[in-house]
Amino acid sequence: MKKTILTGLRPTGNLHLGHYFGACQNYLKLQDDYEFYLEIADVQALTDNFNNPEKVRVNVYEITKDLLAIGLDPNKVNFFIQSKIPEIAELTVYYGNLVTVARLQRNPTVKNEIAQKKELFGNSGESITYGFLGYPVSQAADITAFKGELVPVGEDQLPLIEQCREIVRKFNSIYGETLLEPVPYLSENKRIKGLDGNEKMGKSLGNAIYLVDDEDTIKKKVMGALTDKNKIKKDDPANPDVCMVHYYHKLINSYENTKIVEEECRKGCRGCVQCKKELIVAMNNFLKPIQDRRKKYEENPELVEEILNSGTKKAQEKAKNVMNDVKKAMKIDY
Repeated sequence: MKKTILTGLRPTGNLHLGHYFGACQNYLKLQDDYEFYLEIADVQALTDNFNNPEKVRVNVYEITKDLLAIGLDPNKVNFFIQSKIPEIAELTVYYGNLVTVARLQRNPTVKNEIAQKKELFGNSGESITYGFLGYPVSQAADITAFKGELVPVGEDQLPLIEQCREIVRKFNSIYGETLLEPVPYLSENKRIKGLDGNEKMGKSLGNAIYLVDDEDTIKKKVMGALTDKNKIKKDDPANPDVCMVHYYHKLINSYENTKIVEEECRKGCRGCVQCKKELIVAMNNFLKPIQDRRKKYEENPELVEEILNSGTKKAQEKAKNVMNDVKKAMKIDY
């Protein structure tokens, strides 16, 4: 029997290169050999978009089209919508009794995100909702509702997986061996840098290239990318190791072309404008097959609906079986 993979993405915007070279390459690699459930986590998206539900609803379909466009096969991957699995919400309630508020506040991922919110909205912390603080509990429910054994994640998500493992151990110690402890599966590319040199590419940072970006958008973004600040004139030698243009050449260009870029940069026989123009061409060539595949789903939205309905139905069946085991263990299977 195949092992089960559970992973999810919050539908708050289209996928960017950070997603593609991080988690999504793992999805492509793993989809052939596992029972794969991919959650479109609309409920978790509402934790910081509760006042804009239309945005979340639209992005449920947008992110699904992106995932299909990169090559995920709906015959191998069960795409499902989180809010259509009531067992996840029920498990979240039960798990809420197994985690203290202090433990949630100590979670490094949660701490970082709370700090960001306080910076945006003030130091009082009044903008932090109950739902936001508790989303690691909800995420534990996502994973365990399907007895997920392997969870593809980025490095910054490891504290959330450890929180889930703690909940599983606590549940099993009280109610008997019922749930499985998930194991994280890390991406080879731990984190993709942004165009501005930031260690993380992200929508809120405005430093991302999206898989849906058109040629004009890519040109504008690449022309503004960070290069070696010490290179003043066109013929000055430069350090490609601090240049985001070289960084993206390494991601999407051929090894041979990237080697030429690096050598000419160090020798001072390559200008930044030339290098950026070459990257624009390479980036458009890289994204074209993805965008061509995406057109099929843009022109046939009923296909996306069918894929989500089919995957959600399978996810519902799986979650009901797990919930039966959980209720029996908790003596509430009346």
